[in-house]
Amino acid sequence: MVAFAILIFLFLGSVEGFSTKSQACTYDPFKMCKPALATAAFSTVSFLLGGITSVVSGFLGMKIATFANARTTLEARKGVGKAFIVAFRSGAVMGFLLAANGLLVLFIAINLFKLYYGDDWSGLFEAITGYGLGGSSMALFGRVGGGIYTKAADVGADLVGKVERNIPEDDPRNPAVIADNVGDNVGDIAGMGSDLFGSYAESSCAALVVASISSFGINHELTAMLYPLLISSAGIIVCLITTLFATDIFEIKAVKEIEPSLKKQLIISTVLMTVAIAIVSWIALPSSFTIFNFGSQKVVKNWQLFLCVAVGLWAGLIIGFVTEYYTSNAYSPVQDVADSCRTGAATNVIFGLALGYKSVIIPIFAIAVSIFVSFSFAAMYGIAVAALGMLSTIATGLAIDAYGPISDNAGGIAEMAGMSHRIRERTDALDAAGNTTAAIGKGFAIGSAALVSLALFGAFVSRAAISTVDVLTPKVFIGLIVGAMLPYWFSAMTMKSVGSAALKMVEEVRRQFNTIPGLMEGTAKPDYATCVKISTDASIKEMIPPGALVMLTPLIVGIFFGVETLSGVLAGSLVSGVQIAISASNTGGAWDNAKKYIEAGASEHARTLGPKGSDPHKAAVIGDTIGDPLKDTSGPSLNILIKLMAVESLVFAPFFATHGGLLFKIWN
Repeated sequence: MVAFAILIFLFLGSVEGFSTKSQACTYDPFKMCKPALATAAFSTVSFLLGGITSVVSGFLGMKIATFANARTTLEARKGVGKAFIVAFRSGAVMGFLLAANGLLVLFIAINLFKLYYGDDWSGLFEAITGYGLGGSSMALFGRVGGGIYTKAADVGADLVGKVERNIPEDDPRNPAVIADNVGDNVGDIAGMGSDLFGSYAESSCAALVVASISSFGINHELTAMLYPLLISSAGIIVCLITTLFATDIFEIKAVKEIEPSLKKQLIISTVLMTVAIAIVSWIALPSSFTIFNFGSQKVVKNWQLFLCVAVGLWAGLIIGFVTEYYTSNAYSPVQDVADSCRTGAATNVIFGLALGYKSVIIPIFAIAVSIFVSFSFAAMYGIAVAALGMLSTIATGLAIDAYGPISDNAGGIAEMAGMSHRIRERTDALDAAGNTTAAIGKGFAIGSAALVSLALFGAFVSRAAISTVDVLTPKVFIGLIVGAMLPYWFSAMTMKSVGSAALKMVEEVRRQFNTIPGLMEGTAKPDYATCVKISTDASIKEMIPPGALVMLTPLIVGIFFGVETLSGVLAGSLVSGVQIAISASNTGGAWDNAKKYIEAGASEHARTLGPKGSDPHKAAVIGDTIGDPLKDTSGPSLNILIKLMAVESLVFAPFFATHGGLLFKIWN
């Protein structure tokens, strides 16, 4: 963080050669605005604020989750309903913490910066963009580092424990079991939290940047200017009401009520949020105003802006449900994958990959429709608020998402503490629902990342003063094709990191099984600490190359090739990254649930595929192990690649516009 903060200050300060003179405003050359040096200093401060908020949110989320998992196990003695309430409430604590923290810090920062900037709003909100960059750069480490950590442990534990030694999952004799359970918190709670926090900060920043050069900013209408923050705050209130439905209004008595209840959360929050947005739009916005649209001002009515937010909100719900259809073992796609395990692992892998590619279709159409509607109503501002609409119910989304790893760990604790079979069945039921909801959460994160990065792309194009991005110019086209390659390069790095870390883990687990006498009999304890150390070291060491790829690409492209090529790179990485991210997470999720479907043996069809240890089950375990790095490392980290490159380009846009494109300058 410190190193990057210094970079931001030096790059942005050098735009005007570190002068402290006032400069003409970008959008109104007759007024004088604050110097570029001020923007550099304040961008650096907001970058640090965003980074710290992101880290704190992840830290608190993990703290809550580790308090909650043992309590969930204890409550499971009284029945599945009680355990559900504990797990769900702890998830909700994390969701609200994150949404509230993000909003509070952003609001305080805007008000403090205003003391210095006064009427220069475009300068003020330019400096605020650093907040989104801070949030996302920390999310990169949370997601990539966490993903490598959790999957190295998971793959290592599964391969030796389940496949070679035939001991159950989370068995205390398995040396990697602690690392595996810790990993769930690192990847799914800290990673997911900081990821959604990043999206949230960035879509707010993108909306504010565009609004500051529209009529809101020019006429200094504060309430309308803070419309993005008002949507988020309405979202927090809506989510508070929604969580009561899960815990207090409809109580859960049986296992089969868990998943419907979590899905109801999404529907209720979306419906209530639609009403809330209508009220906010009606009160906060003037009936007609203008929005900056690539050099001109476009007249927009307040009901059009309401539709932009609503279309984002509903697109999020559609993406969530499509993801659920493709990854839940209640529906035919996953059952087909499970069925293909009869003929071994190869067919399982083929079916799973096909399912992942197919699951991309509807989410992409949903994203496309919301982009078209929101852009035609309110240009880039429309897309930014559509992204905010998708993230407005973030507290509920995160509650459902954090619920997964908490109930997963509760099952692990039940197994390790040697509690009765009945309790393990209850926690497994909670966990199976959690798996699907985690997939829904990933769908949300990817969908919102697509909209957010498009909004940031628009803000970048506005700030770098490019009027059109023309695909037919060679500068832009080479950017497009290279940008589309970046997600593949990034995925290759993260997959390989998981593979090599898992290799070390497998060797260590085998060594312990072979050299510690009495380990299999349960008379001696394994050495858990070594496995935890392998995961920790691997994740810290291995996240540097992918992190450097994402952080340095915009800088190198911007400095050497200039803003046009950079806009091509951003567009290319957005277009290919979204597809890979959706297909990777859904393939992995489907394989995981196909394995669970065979293990649970709940239907006639599942029982023909055999108990644990049958050949179809072994094929399913192999699929699940391949899917682990796909669904928990590569897939989810890609949405950070898309967003981070866009927000970084936005922050450095003034520098690239004045000093960028060195190679083309020499060429010409």
